[in-house]
Amino acid sequence: MHKHRIALALATTLLAAAPLAGFAKANCKAYPKNEWMNADEARSRIEAQGYAIRKFKVDGNCYEIYGTNKAGKKVEIYFDAKTLDVVKSEVQR
Repeated sequence: MHKHRIALALATTLLAAAPLAGFAKANCKAYPKNEWMNADEARSRIEAQGYAIRKFKVDGNCYEIYGTNKAGKKVEIYFDAKTLDVVKSEVQR
């Protein structure tokens, strides 16, 4: 009986941690803040690519947006704060 409780506790722990793996933060390169693209310019360039930005924020060393793409699908995208290269992207299916 004791073995079953341990196995159940382990399974519960693993299942609880599993959803967190999908929400791992992006790993953007760390640049000095004075090398970052100005946030207003970054936002304008991202919108010029066809994204409608609902939320724009700094997350660690990244610019992160929540919004929609040209196709109207919800997106969460992390951009390199200096180059605006996409570091991580999640698009609604």
